[in-house]
Amino acid sequence: MNTCPVCDAAVRPPDDPVEGELLECPDCGCELEVLSLDPVVLGEAPEAEEDWGE
Repeated sequence: MNTCPVCDAAVRPPDDPVEGELLECPDCGCELEVLSLDPVVLGEAPEAEEDWGE
């Protein structure tokens, strides 16, 4: 079991996580990213930036 870096709620990572995978905190709803696999480390996912066709 991991904890959300935003609200410290318990977050269960997927059974077969992939680095870069996104999931949502069940308590605060923030988007989390799997940063590493051994051990599984979760971090707040970066905000998607606008591309504006560049």
